[in-house]
Amino acid sequence: MTRFRIPAARAALIILATASLAACASRPKPMGPVATTAPPPAYQTAPAPGPGPVVEETGAPTPGSARDFVINAGDLVYFDTDRFNVRDDARAILDAQAAWLARYPAVRVRIEGNADERGTREYNFALGARRAAAVKDYLVGHGLPAGRMDTVSYGKEHPLDTGSGEESWAHNRNAHTLITGGAR
Repeated sequence: MTRFRIPAARAALIILATASLAACASRPKPMGPVATTAPPPAYQTAPAPGPGPVVEETGAPTPGSARDFVINAGDLVYFDTDRFNVRDDARAILDAQAAWLARYPAVRVRIEGNADERGTREYNFALGARRAAAVKDYLVGHGLPAGRMDTVSYGKEHPLDTGSGEESWAHNRNAHTLITGGAR
């Protein structure tokens, strides 16, 4: 009777490969962002940057904080397909942003213009820039100094909703107002 022998190096490779496969199989894959299926409401918030200061007893945001801005003014407005004019449903949010920013004159913001995935990269960057500029112009028209606001376009590069279809596209046609400095 002949005995079959596996060289030590080959045996080690087999064991390593088996262990690697077992490790991959035992860990669940991390899930990406969950696509929202509801149509965009007139007001929807993105997560505030960081947890933000919060009063422990009530859970209410600290007045003048980034979280206060998101909760009490709103940080997102939406646009129609291939449009950059401020919609009627966005005016209430932008009015609240203007009032909040007037109350906290040290706060600086960046207005981020976004587009859905359709169209060329260049077209969507230009459209996002026009959307950010439209929001800035609206806020300046309500008495805020232009120097407190920067604009940037992300085009289709930073979608809120990673799905594909009209509901996802509607979420991604937005301008996001983000506090960049001066908040409590």
